[in-house]
Amino acid sequence: MSSNGCALGEKMSYEGVSKWYSGRSVFITGGTGYMGKVLIEKLLRDCGDIKFIYVLCRPKRGFSPANRIEQIRKLAVFDRLRIECPEKLKKIKAMEGDLGQPGLGLSDENKSILFNEVSIVFNGAASLRLESGLKDAIRHNTTGTKHVLDLAVEMKNLASFVHLSTAFCHCEFDTLDETIYPSPANPEDVMRAVEWMDDHTLEIITPRLLGPHPNCYTYSKRLAESLVSQYANRIPISVARPSIVTPSFKEPVPGWVDSLNGPVGVIVAGGKGVIRSVLCSPDYEAEVVPVDIAINALILIAWKRTIINVDVMDDPVPCYNISKGDIVHLNWGEVLAKGKRYAYEYPFDAGLWYPNGSMRTNKLMHYFIVFWLQVVPAYLIDGIMVLARQKTFMVRVQKRIAVGMEVLQYFTMRGWNFKIENTKALINGLNEEDMNKFYISNTEIDIEKYMIQVLLGARQYCMKEPLANLDRARFHLKLLYWLNMVTQVLFGFFLLWVFVRAFDSFKFLLDSSTSSFTNVPIIGSLIPK
Repeated sequence: MSSNGCALGEKMSYEGVSKWYSGRSVFITGGTGYMGKVLIEKLLRDCGDIKFIYVLCRPKRGFSPANRIEQIRKLAVFDRLRIECPEKLKKIKAMEGDLGQPGLGLSDENKSILFNEVSIVFNGAASLRLESGLKDAIRHNTTGTKHVLDLAVEMKNLASFVHLSTAFCHCEFDTLDETIYPSPANPEDVMRAVEWMDDHTLEIITPRLLGPHPNCYTYSKRLAESLVSQYANRIPISVARPSIVTPSFKEPVPGWVDSLNGPVGVIVAGGKGVIRSVLCSPDYEAEVVPVDIAINALILIAWKRTIINVDVMDDPVPCYNISKGDIVHLNWGEVLAKGKRYAYEYPFDAGLWYPNGSMRTNKLMHYFIVFWLQVVPAYLIDGIMVLARQKTFMVRVQKRIAVGMEVLQYFTMRGWNFKIENTKALINGLNEEDMNKFYISNTEIDIEKYMIQVLLGARQYCMKEPLANLDRARFHLKLLYWLNMVTQVLFGFFLLWVFVRAFDSFKFLLDSSTSSFTNVPIIGSLIPK
């Protein structure tokens, strides 16, 4: 694809983004997820008079799809909408279905709605469990995408289809261009194979199939991109590749987050003193993007697809890497330093230990620290809980952390260079109103302020800890600080005692050996009396 991306193939006519969305119906898969909720909120609030937003949803934990959507409407992410235009929340409609079934398991009535009413599709549904096996990952992320694509072909008024991929789905490339790369395998073959192969056989062949991929998630998303490219001549389609998504920068409220995936989970666990060591290279750039900037990009990508001439482009599928790229320079070392500083100012409530974990690149030292300062204390705490006849939890927590950190460290121990020229070009030609609404690269980001927002957001929205108890949390942090200091001093004295005892024992053995040697002929005459 040309370096200046979609700007090359633009048509001469221009229609404002908000006006373009007015009167259209949108279909979203993954609408109940973190990014999906922010996307729905932004579409309703800033994209004109949208007709309806249909959200693919399945029953879960005894809640029907309609009940789940009703629960979502009550979340803090929609507080602003409830105040400014509450009637728009009624435009969110649940569509009962399942990504893993052909036709998404939709009723004939719902299929008719999609085929006749929907003109914009955001395919964001995916299994984000990086530790998932091959069968689950392929079913959710690859086969599920095919089911959505097959439905989209039947949509009479389809104007734009946006497929959400990931910036990490081409792991062998340190530099990722905004283009579709050749697939490592035929996605159709892999989809068929996971259906007829038993779990044991799949487990054996998985390493060979994955190749350079660290997990089944990135592999299945890469195959999904290949599928998308096969539909390029049938539907107007684009690929969006967000990097690591972080809490919101501005909207709907600064710092909003409801997921502990990725860095937020590390921040919370580190802030509560549960994580003592992270395997991460401090000099590598932190390729992250705030969720509201990523959502603005998605909305513009859908609109932009209708005003570009794909025939003049090198690639029939416009691709957009959504990350900080060269807009902001921030490495993981700076993230840790700033995060620790502000974690002491705005601490989490009820921490288990003083939060002073560190970043390491030496695996041996990292696992040593993890064993002694995370695993051993976890078993001690659970042992105390057993004696007190209380429910244990720490060993289970540490096992979950171990799995998550093992997957995450692949992305924090490598340097990435994501080209974002197409993404930056999305704002070219926007009027002033749309420039302000759909900010991407045209906004100043104060990293210091943003880090505070991230901490407070994780505190309020994920951990449900109100800001009113910050003073209590700061007092608790001081107690943990002195407890940590006393423990270190006592541990130091213990090591000194062990050294002295070991030295005395060594001296005793040496004296005993010397005494014995003096009784040996010839050798004894050489030892001074």
